[in-house]
Amino acid sequence: MEEKKKKSIGFNIIKSDPTDGHGGFGVGALSLDNISPVFVDVEEKEAFVDIGAMHARSTVEKGIKFLPNKEEVPNGKPYWLVWVTIDRKEEGPYYAGVTACEMTVDRSIRRGYKSLPEHVNLMDKSMKRKIIVDKMDDSSKRVLGEFLKKHDQGLWDRSSDELKTSLLPENN
Repeated sequence: MEEKKKKSIGFNIIKSDPTDGHGGFGVGALSLDNISPVFVDVEEKEAFVDIGAMHARSTVEKGIKFLPNKEEVPNGKPYWLVWVTIDRKEEGPYYAGVTACEMTVDRSIRRGYKSLPEHVNLMDKSMKRKIIVDKMDDSSKRVLGEFLKKHDQGLWDRSSDELKTSLLPENN
């Protein structure tokens, strides 16, 4: 007789507040409803949202084996994966957390570089309403700032001065 495999409880994305009083399954689970992955293509100077990045399944990442050593991907195309968290205050929603992670991809050898622990830690920091974009080059910051501003002017206007001056210092 075959042994039955133990059922594992996988990672859940909870839509409503997991601590709303019922005390049952899902209490303490992490909600990823308000975070979005935005890619900045450094060479093309464009930004785009790709929800697939939540599970490392974005168009940039598909078919690529990621290595932990940047030197192993010397001809990699540079990207920034930016975790953008939206929160709400009295005046309305705003960009609350924005953190940028480095990534390179060389499609010709199907290899890329990213530091998974860094990506996880920076996603967490974005969810904790931190602004961490200091490693980004100025051009990529501008691309991201213009993208966020164009995406929703109201969100941008209600966001912190720290975010605005970090991404678009000339406009402040």
